[in-house]
Amino acid sequence: MPSFVMPDKCDGCKALDKTACQYVCPNDLMVLNKETEKAYNQEPEQCWECYCCVKICPTQAIDVRGYADFVPMGASVVPMRSTDNIMWTVKFRNGSLKRFKFPIRTTPEGKAEPAGGFESGDDLDGIELFTEPASNGLDKVWTK
Repeated sequence: MPSFVMPDKCDGCKALDKTACQYVCPNDLMVLNKETEKAYNQEPEQCWECYCCVKICPTQAIDVRGYADFVPMGASVVPMRSTDNIMWTVKFRNGSLKRFKFPIRTTPEGKAEPAGGFESGDDLDGIELFTEPASNGLDKVWTK
């Protein structure tokens, strides 16, 4: 399910020129209605369901329905972002709640290594894939 904005909760990020969800959406789907000062998803069918807008919304006005492999049917999932983590609250159909807390980053900002510490060759057309076989725990890559 694509993201959707609950108008009663959305304050349009205080009607700035660009809302937080507009800023973070990788597909430029979120827009601000200047008349109502509320954000909305202009093309729900194009939503990647990446949860970026859901996580960044300061008023928790954006929601997505969780999939059955993530939460049971009928449950709602709401993230609450702090400076260093996200607290996910799952509300089940029977009213019970579960909360999960995850760090926002696992590495300090600007310190991520694209190759993951593995050496990469100059030949991208070679038989080995980027970091294999070491990253898969293999001695060598299997070939025919």
